[in-house]
Parts: sequence; structure tokens; C-alpha cells
Amino acid sequence: MRRFTPARRPCNTASMPSQQIDVRTDRRAQFVEITDRVAGAVRAAGVTEGACTVYVPHTTAGVTINENADPSVVRDMLAHLDKLVPENGGYTHAEGNADSHIKASMMGASVTVPVSGGRLALGTWQGIYFCEFDGPRSRRFVVTVVADS
Repeated sequence: MRRFTPARRPCNTASMPSQQIDVRTDRRAQFVEITDRVAGAVRAAGVTEGACTVYVPHTTAGVTINENADPSVVRDMLAHLDKLVPENGGYTHAEGNADSHIKASMMGASVTVPVSGGRLALGTWQGIYFCEFDGPRSRRFVVTVVADS
């Protein structure tokens, strides 16, 4: 009986080294637009077509994509998150920042954006935001750019 061995296919993507980028927040809850820093990482990677992932390695911070033309959107988002998950909500977490963990989970730890023509393929009004929920702090996020072959 012949044994079936699947053919190996060459990998369709090339990976660039990840970049760690520092960000400083100055309030307990704050959205910091990081679009330009992420775009700089894409340019530095030299990728023309592919994907860019932004990852936040913190349990009380996250990342999201939303409108960057009107600052009231960010204010509304922060205000509504505070209504949904108040800071003093009677949580059992001993450190007193349970709301920060919940909000970070709601935002998520990563976003992925297509790269086209060497640029982030964001919509006209879109920006990438680092979401701080337990600041002020010095934080970092990781940008990984993967190129199509």
C-alpha cells in the first residue's frame, strides 16, 4: 500500500521583524491615536502588499480602529464605556482595576489592517487607537508586517 504524502507548497508570505513602539498615556482612560506610528512601521518594513497587525501586550489596554476626524467620537466612546463598566462597580478583583480589564477585553488586544501600495488600507475616516484604561503609564504596542510574496 502506498502512503500518501501531501506535496509541500512554498510559503506565500514573508515576515518582517516585529517593531515594539512605546506610548505614554497621561490619564486613567484615554485613546491615543497611533496611526502615524503604525504607518511608519509599515514604511520601515518596506512592504508593498500584505497585512499589518498591531498587538497590545497589556491586560488593561487595548487597540481599536475608529473615526479619527471628529474627536467627539473618542470622547463618546470613553463616556459610554464608563457607563457600561463603571470604575467602582463592586468588582472582586483585589487590585481595584477590574473595570480596566473588562474594557480592554471589550476593545481587544489586536487589529489587522491590509497593506496596499505600501500604505495602510484604512478607510477615509479611520484611525488606529491605543486604548488606555489603567493609566497614566508608559506602555508599548507591537507592529508586525507580513508581505504577500
